[in-house]
Amino acid sequence: MCHPQRGHRDKPGDDSRIWFAPMTEPTWSLHTKLAEDTVPVGDLALTRVLLANDANYPWLILVPRRPALIELIDLEENEQVQLLGEVAAAARALKDITACDKLNVAALGNQVSQLHVHVIGRCHSDAAWPQPVWGVVPPAAYDPAVRDGLLGALRRGLQTRPVSG
Repeated sequence: MCHPQRGHRDKPGDDSRIWFAPMTEPTWSLHTKLAEDTVPVGDLALTRVLLANDANYPWLILVPRRPALIELIDLEENEQVQLLGEVAAAARALKDITACDKLNVAALGNQVSQLHVHVIGRCHSDAAWPQPVWGVVPPAAYDPAVRDGLLGALRRGLQTRPVSG
């Protein structure tokens, strides 16, 4: 859509010949906090799937690869449906792989405003049960072999594409 306030006139007052500078499309990038706190699983059609660096809970984060998204309603309606489908697929895969007792799914964005959805596998025996996971215990590092095994199972279960860019 053209915005007259962005146009340039050949002569002051001459509205007959307005030209517009091309608008550049912003590019998507992952918020630095999400990048620091996760390991990439792979890409689905819409989202980048990430594994949280916290062995206390099997925890995925799905981030739509679209620029400048903050709220779910910032996505086009068809992309909202796509996101829900990808969240459901991630939840199924996480439950199948980890045999967790319960799934927590949330899009909060209070600390990181970039739209992202948490899919957390919960067990009756986890450190936070039945409370929310945030702030109960410090994040625990994964044993590399355990993390790599979980990543492999998730990649196969979700049939993700390798992360690009």
